[in-house]
Amino acid sequence: MAATDLDKASTERAVATSVDPAEVPSAAWGWSGESRKTFQIAGWFVVVALLAMTIGNHQGHVEDIFLVGLAGLMALVLVVDSLTRRIPK
Repeated sequence: MAATDLDKASTERAVATSVDPAEVPSAAWGWSGESRKTFQIAGWFVVVALLAMTIGNHQGHVEDIFLVGLAGLMALVLVVDSLTRRIPK
């Protein structure tokens, strides 16, 4: 039978972070925060995927307008995000 007593949690922080582990339990392992490089890579992958969808055997080009428009909008957001992160606060 399993023991019903719980071990006391360590009060020492494993990783120095500005996030309180009580609010975000994964912060104790260093998993809190955003991976900006990963988001940038994923965003550019989606832009390329949207543009690749224009290649096909479809007759009308209405969907091409939407695909290129969404890819352009997403590329603009990625470029603006990249430029604004370089500006010191």
